[in-house]
This record gives sequence, C-alpha cells and structure tokens, in this order.
Amino acid sequence: MGQAIEITADTFDEKVKEGVSVVDFWAPWCGPCRMVAPTIEDLAKLYEGKVVVGKVNVDENQELATRFGVRSIPTILFFKGGEQVDSIVGLQPKQKFEEKLNALLV
Repeated sequence: MGQAIEITADTFDEKVKEGVSVVDFWAPWCGPCRMVAPTIEDLAKLYEGKVVVGKVNVDENQELATRFGVRSIPTILFFKGGEQVDSIVGLQPKQKFEEKLNALLV
C-alpha cells in the first residue's frame, strides 16, 4: 500500500530527480500540517507507482526549507524531473492536489 516517505536533506535530490514528486514540508507541532497529513497519505495511495509522495520535517531539515524558500507550513511543493514546478501553501481541498498532479502526469 502506498504511503508518504520521509525525505531528508541527504535523500531529497535522489527521491525527486525523476518523474513527478510532491513533497510536504511540515512540523509535528503545526496544527494545519496535521490537518493536511491525511490528504498527503491519501495521495500516496491514490498515485502509488506514478508519483513520489514525500514529507520533509522542517525542524530536522532546515537547510531544505531554506533552499526552497519555505516560510510557512504546511508548504507542499510539486516537482517534475527534479525541478520545482508548483506549490500549495496552507490547507487546500484534496481536489486541488489531484488537479495539480494530474496536470503534471499528462
């Protein structure tokens, strides 16, 4: 069963270098992050084998948050071929995530 993978500064480039990826920048103390977490897990199941779905704990990987200019969380970044192509900041309905991913998979 698909599930979101933990991504660190050491594994980030390897995980997002090919295909389509969505990465949730979050922290355990962040209420809105906990609210978006079930959506991220649903996406991991729905897009298993098609999209890499990952989570970056910003408390443990501050260099990644800085690298991508993450100033508020949750921030969800979309990648295609290792390049950032889109983002969502804050809570959004699952449909928004699906629209963005479906457009990238075309």
